[in-house]
Amino acid sequence: FFFFFFFQAEDGIRDAQESRGLGDVYKRQVSTQSTGSSVKQSMGISRDSFHKRRKTGGKLTLWRKKRKFELGRPPSMTKIGSTRIHTVRARGGNLKYRALRLDSGNFSWASESITKKCRVLNVVYNASNNELVRTNTLVKGSIIEIDATPFRQFYEQHYGVQIGKKKEDEEATKKSNHLERKLKARNINHTLAKDMDAQFTKGRLLAVVTSRPGQSGRCDGALIEGAELKFYEAKMAKKKGK
Repeated sequence: FFFFFFFQAEDGIRDAQESRGLGDVYKRQVSTQSTGSSVKQSMGISRDSFHKRRKTGGKLTLWRKKRKFELGRPPSMTKIGSTRIHTVRARGGNLKYRALRLDSGNFSWASESITKKCRVLNVVYNASNNELVRTNTLVKGSIIEIDATPFRQFYEQHYGVQIGKKKEDEEATKKSNHLERKLKARNINHTLAKDMDAQFTKGRLLAVVTSRPGQSGRCDGALIEGAELKFYEAKMAKKKGK
């Protein structure tokens, strides 16, 4: 006599892949399309060095599999628009703030030792990729144009001198003797560079982004002035000439 015994899985169909333990025997099922083929999975971003060759050209032996701490994430490609920031959980429970859209940031004027919150207008130059300029993508090191109004208001209040306006448009305002003396003392040995004055007339200032919008969720930077300003103006004039 021959006896045949049939056992049925309690929670579902047995996985088509090899089991990695008793807990995986009935847990997973292979997702299939109507044709019966398995669904294609996209390849992950990895920051490991195992796939690279040695300096001599030899291949490395893969003595371990990928690790979680070697993962990479897609770039945020931050655009100019109403603020939108995603929070990403990183290693050790730390948080990264992935800025998808930003429209303003804190920018410092080094020679005046002042920082103001200004509106970001557009990206005008990027040394690494012209595509980032065409798409107005904010990354660290980008040269951008910002609104000059906050710095113009500070300058007029601090020095009592109107900038960015023609002489015909200047309006005389009454000031106390104490304020007159204070402004006069501040203006001793102080002049605004012609390049900066020309920018204030346009209402746009050139600045460089020093923060990392895809990591910190901020677009902060510093105004460009002096020899650096001349350098970038020449670069952009040459680019327009082409």
